[in-house]
Amino acid sequence: MKTILALMAGAALALGATAATAQTLKTVKDRGELVCGVSKGLPGFSAQDASGKWSGFDVDVCKALAAAIFDDANKVKYVPLTADERFPALTKGDIDVLSRNSTWTLEREAKLGLLFTAINYYDGQGFLVRDARKVTSALELDKSKVCVQAGTTAESNTKDYFAANGMTLELVTLPTSGELVKAYDEGKCDTLTTDVSQLYALRLTMAKPGDHIVLPDVISKEPLGPVVRQGDDQWFNLVKWTVYAMINAEELGVATNTLDAAIKSQKPEVKRLVGNEGNYGEELGVTKDFVVRIVKAVGNYGESFERNVGAASKLGIPRGINQLWSMGGIQYAPPVR
Repeated sequence: MKTILALMAGAALALGATAATAQTLKTVKDRGELVCGVSKGLPGFSAQDASGKWSGFDVDVCKALAAAIFDDANKVKYVPLTADERFPALTKGDIDVLSRNSTWTLEREAKLGLLFTAINYYDGQGFLVRDARKVTSALELDKSKVCVQAGTTAESNTKDYFAANGMTLELVTLPTSGELVKAYDEGKCDTLTTDVSQLYALRLTMAKPGDHIVLPDVISKEPLGPVVRQGDDQWFNLVKWTVYAMINAEELGVATNTLDAAIKSQKPEVKRLVGNEGNYGEELGVTKDFVVRIVKAVGNYGESFERNVGAASKLGIPRGINQLWSMGGIQYAPPVR
């Protein structure tokens, strides 16, 4: 009997410990701001202007989450992190959420105790070279000196790709993306490799972007999205549904310039999305109109994509597979109902 009681007491303590960790939303509300981890500077995704203002596709996730919680997208403290710093900062609790071009993998969840909330960008690893080399395929990169960032999946992917195709390489591993570009500019390597989206961004930082091309080959699956710690389902759900809210908003035609009409809409799916039917936002710990707050702050998914990284932006990345499923892509969000 004593053994059973001891086991029950131990289980209760364990449950209490788990419940005690489920306080992120309350902590954020009490603090009065969201602490969001981002990259140290990646054009189109997260970058500061001369006045210190942050913008970018990843930054928009931070702003959207702050808007959902506070109805104020500016209530965010941004913490710029390198690839090596990002996950320790999250696990230690230095940040509330990580929104920093990070690839969802099994090991990062199972070993590090993290949870990827949603895929907001489907990416893949590629290669950037000088146009003067007249290289048209990654299969022509035998004996190349390849610069890669430490602490990323790109390092192992590159080794695997070259080995699988009977090619040799000299791998130059560097801690930051800025040092990758510097080494490439100085001729310490003749090829850059990372996620294709990042290659487009890094090319913008070069003296003559037009002298460099991103090869068409994509050698890996790199699903990117915001990350949280395990053990707090409420926070996990809120971050996840912040991303899904933006995707659903685009699919239903709810945008910054149609928001007033959407609020008056009698379509059941739109009424649910904007909070005029049901209490879905309240079930997440925020307000019924949390999606309205998000769209007012950053727009829907498509607006954020095109403004920051899309074909009309400086990066000029085609929407591709990140187009909505209804438009030929694979971007898809569960419904609000």
